[in-house]
Amino acid sequence: MAESGAIRIGIGGWTYEPWRGSFYPPGLPQKRELEYVSRKLTSIEVNGTYYRSQKPETFQKWHDETPEDFVFALKAPRFATNRKVLAEAGESIERFFTSGVMALASKLGPINWQFMATKKFDPEDFQAFLDLLPTSHEGHSLQHAVEVRHESFCTPEFVEMIRAKGVAAVVAADGDFPQIADPTAPFIYARIMGTTEEEPLGYSVAAQELWLRRIKTWASGDLPEDMNYCGAGETTSARDVYLYVISGHKIRNPQAATSLIEGL
Repeated sequence: MAESGAIRIGIGGWTYEPWRGSFYPPGLPQKRELEYVSRKLTSIEVNGTYYRSQKPETFQKWHDETPEDFVFALKAPRFATNRKVLAEAGESIERFFTSGVMALASKLGPINWQFMATKKFDPEDFQAFLDLLPTSHEGHSLQHAVEVRHESFCTPEFVEMIRAKGVAAVVAADGDFPQIADPTAPFIYARIMGTTEEEPLGYSVAAQELWLRRIKTWASGDLPEDMNYCGAGETTSARDVYLYVISGHKIRNPQAATSLIEGL
């Protein structure tokens, strides 16, 4: 068994005008921004796939512009998650996986299925949704994470439900959403939302050190003691870690992510 899982740190997207000059070098052509950021970070969470379908050639372009060990996490389409009856999402889920995402090949990381903050836990319906998620597509194994944002999900029943499927609960931190830090998959998927304008690197030195400890603890197979758990504990093992600096004072997010990478 590996002593530590792989650690990947990134941000949400790469196209944001205020990053031009504050993170991207002045004069860098916009068409080279992905090339640039993928040499500074180790992963990106793609938000555009949540709002609209992308073309197969777009996924291929992302694949070709990034280093071999770079990974994309994709936010699944809102058409699958923003619905009253989740059990009816099968067509939207299938359409997403046949849209060309597999052109990313080995660079395809976890899929984040994000739910509205008003969506409450309905055990029967949510189980039906989990049963729709494919474990593989076109010969590639798939990793799934669910970003549930209503406090009703913080129950042992939910934790055991997704653990049985090997699906991760997205760990929300430094924001307003409930936190479910229970390990339920072979990887941890965290979204941290606490960057501030007054900190040049987004987070204070103390806050960065806290996150570095948590990241290393997750990767080693242990659990941070200062996080919120909703289910029964389990024996842990080394896990891969995907951590994205999201929201907060967005202009500082690339600096926060690069600083965490340097700290590792």
